[in-house]
Amino acid sequence: MRNRGTLFERESELAAVDEALNEVTGVRSAAVGNLMDVSGPVPSAAPGPSPVPASPSPSASGPGLPAGAAESRNRLRGGLLAFAGRAGIGKTSLLAEVRRRAAAKGCTVLSARGGDQEQGVAFHVARQLLQPQLAGVPEAELRASLGSWYDIVGPALGLCAAAEGAPPDQQGLRDGLDWVLTHLAVRRAPMVLVLDDAHWADPESLQWLAAFAPRAEELPLLLVVAYRPDELPEHADAFRALPGRAGGRPLDLEPLSATAVAGLVREAVGAQADDAFCRECWAVTAGNPFEAVELTAKVRDRGLTPTEAGAHLLRDLAAAVKGSGLVARLERLGPSTVRFAWACAVLGTEIPPNLAAAVAGLGAEEAADAADVLRGARILTGAVTASGTLEFVHPLIATAVYRAIPGSVRVALHGQAAWCVIDSGLGPSAAARHLMETHPDGDLWVVQQLRAAARETLRAGAPDTSCRYLARALREPPPPGERAALLYELGSASLLTEPATTVNHLRAALDEPIADPELRHNIVYRLSQVLAHSDRLREASETLAQEIKVTGDARVRLRMQSEQFMWDAFRADEPDSPSRSRRLTRLADRLTGRDLTERYVIGLRAWDATLRGEPAHIGVGHAERALAGGIGWAEADRGFEVPVLVALTFMYADRPGRTEELFAAGIADFERQGWYGGHLSFGYSLLAYVRYRRGRLAEAEDFGRAGLRLAERVGPDTPAHWYAVGILIEILLARGRLAEAAQTAEDYNFAAPFPAAVVFPDAQAVYGELLLARGLTKEAVAELSSAGWRLDPRGMRNPSWCPWQLHLARAQLHEAPELAEATALEAVSRARQFGAPSAIGQALRAAADVTCPGPARVELLEESVSHLERSPAAYELACALVSLGTELRKAGRPRESAERLYRGLEAAVQCGADGLVETARDQLAAAGLRPRRLHSAETETLTARERAAATLAARGDTAAAIADELATDEATVVRLLSAVYRKVGTDPAGLAAALGEAASADV
Repeated sequence: MRNRGTLFERESELAAVDEALNEVTGVRSAAVGNLMDVSGPVPSAAPGPSPVPASPSPSASGPGLPAGAAESRNRLRGGLLAFAGRAGIGKTSLLAEVRRRAAAKGCTVLSARGGDQEQGVAFHVARQLLQPQLAGVPEAELRASLGSWYDIVGPALGLCAAAEGAPPDQQGLRDGLDWVLTHLAVRRAPMVLVLDDAHWADPESLQWLAAFAPRAEELPLLLVVAYRPDELPEHADAFRALPGRAGGRPLDLEPLSATAVAGLVREAVGAQADDAFCRECWAVTAGNPFEAVELTAKVRDRGLTPTEAGAHLLRDLAAAVKGSGLVARLERLGPSTVRFAWACAVLGTEIPPNLAAAVAGLGAEEAADAADVLRGARILTGAVTASGTLEFVHPLIATAVYRAIPGSVRVALHGQAAWCVIDSGLGPSAAARHLMETHPDGDLWVVQQLRAAARETLRAGAPDTSCRYLARALREPPPPGERAALLYELGSASLLTEPATTVNHLRAALDEPIADPELRHNIVYRLSQVLAHSDRLREASETLAQEIKVTGDARVRLRMQSEQFMWDAFRADEPDSPSRSRRLTRLADRLTGRDLTERYVIGLRAWDATLRGEPAHIGVGHAERALAGGIGWAEADRGFEVPVLVALTFMYADRPGRTEELFAAGIADFERQGWYGGHLSFGYSLLAYVRYRRGRLAEAEDFGRAGLRLAERVGPDTPAHWYAVGILIEILLARGRLAEAAQTAEDYNFAAPFPAAVVFPDAQAVYGELLLARGLTKEAVAELSSAGWRLDPRGMRNPSWCPWQLHLARAQLHEAPELAEATALEAVSRARQFGAPSAIGQALRAAADVTCPGPARVELLEESVSHLERSPAAYELACALVSLGTELRKAGRPRESAERLYRGLEAAVQCGADGLVETARDQLAAAGLRPRRLHSAETETLTARERAAATLAARGDTAAAIADELATDEATVVRLLSAVYRKVGTDPAGLAAALGEAASADV
């Protein structure tokens, strides 16, 4: 198709290429319209490690920018350009021209090609694209440049071996690859990424690039892809519909016209080719560029006279270009040459000549001769040297040769290729794709290599490919004694992607004879985890209970008990929760926390105390015991549930500052491990809830939306999704955005039936609160009563954890005021038993809401404010102040009312509670007052007077003593300490420890 640097009849496609290259290099052209516009929302990058890029070294830097482009780097604009067409239509030639023009304009060019034989090799395309840009950089420099992404993406890109421990999740790996490509695009701008035969790209690489493609518009990066439309997988649909300049679709490549084929013929054989001959060339090739080029080459090689008289010979020549004709032509080249060609077809792309010779069973000289013959026949191209590689001239030729290999011979060649790959030191992962093509034969070596490849692939972040290798090993089959271990590995690989299949594999493993007790225990742990995460908590608990009965090892039994306690705590259908709590209490009280299992048990005891509403100091004491020896959030063979529950114990005990410290460390663990899916979603959603509890609603909403974005990538109807949606709804209600909260619930189908697990915050209670806010009181009563019927029998009576009684009391007020008051007072009693100031203050405000207006309501609200002033719950304090100011205004006490309303208004503004701000303004207006100028926004840092008051309070001084020391009044001291509790994130009981930690942090 080439004509002195020009492609026949590809003017419009090349115009699109030139315009796209002008955009990405900062050159604007008015000659072509908006061919490369990519519209629509650009996915936000997930929160993650963001190391400062190291200064580029000469070995790491790409080509320099063209003249004038350095100044316009910030104006560079990329995008996506896709070419679609059937086999042989000229996609490869067009992309070669793209690479040539991009290089001529000073672009860094990244290039890759999918391969029919390499589709099952995880990250094959990603490695082609990124490895050449990174492989030559010294390891220390590369680690500094990529930061914490190095250990996440390094194994996938072949830059380093995978570390021991749990692999990154698929989303984390894709985020890491996003970061690396973005980093390179910015460092080496402008950049052009070219992917040929995208339909044959491995799924891991293709899913990543398809998801990344919309972001290219924001970078100095042009993505150019070519594919056969009928063979492109569904997960690459981003390449099928290009919004904007490409007319809403890829650019379809059409066959060449008769005129173009005539020009191609005359360029190859001379101007003497007559019209009839040229037209016959076009007719027999149907304008297919590959076939036309090959046909003209054969006309030239045969010395055929290009006239009408010789036109009748063209059909036979054309038949030799493809299919059976090509095979027949190959067979005439001799048996050694045929065997070498077969070996190359089995090996795929980028074929090392020495490896092809070994697979074909040929000596070096015989192989070199065969390669020369195949190059002369336009079947292979490339150099037969130690560092060179061979390629088929066109994928159509490779496919025809591969399909022509007799079935039994092809299987044998793949087996030989696997052995040769291992023998040459390329490793099990490189050999696995060949072993996948062999027939099961009970070969232990095959099983061992596939298991090794599966381990490498899983740790690199490709669980689906790992599962395929293990499933094939299972069919070999393995020796009976290894079958259970293989099923366990298969179940572990499919854990996150196919939980139902994982259950089947692990149960099948338990049915096998297992000689190794540790293996059996690991299978039970993993099976209980996947059952629990699939909302099958009863089965998870029963699985552990059955194994506990037959386990002789006391330490193993203790760990199984700890996991059973955890899953039972989450069960909504637990038959005897109080009994479980008593057993947990007895067990935890005699443990010292000497190992992780004991600390997990103690941590579960802390959470159980919180749920049951035992005095807050009990839960806090156990939580501190659990943390004393350390609890990691990203332990390879443990869940993250217990560390999260320990952290939340502090939050409900009015020490959210401590909770945030633990969450920061835990989220950092997730990010370092590359867990950017459900784990990180939980982390951000629950951190949003902690900020909500502290009254930092704007920050809470930001974290909540980040958690929801991550949860959406995990998938709907997952625990991470329920948590994220429920927490965001609660935050929106606090901000006064009822319509948005209701729309969010509708958009995400947040309604009954809810998951069987008792979730946090309790989804049913959040939904009842939403119904009440919308004025649907009867529906709210039904939903909230149901929550109470579900939780009370289980002893989960802490209104700080699940305030269903507070919302129910308000919902009952209209129809049953006496019942509403009784419900609220019961909640107050439970809150007093728990003892956290925020819980008591919140319950007292709810009680005031259902109490008849008058002195009793004022007293309840004054006590509510008093408790909340000793808590870090800024939003609840603002609500109580506005409610108290409102009641004082109605009681004819304007001066006191104004003071509370002004304080409440300022607190509401600082919290970001827009609805409460409007309420406070309305009440001030009703009192004939104008909102005064607000103080500047509250900062995180303690003022000198606040720190002085805090220091005195931490050593036990009373408010009166502190007032004397600071030469002020007690009311001022109360307000100073209230600000301290909000900023530090603690109540009075935790103030001394919080101040000590803050001082350590300052140092």
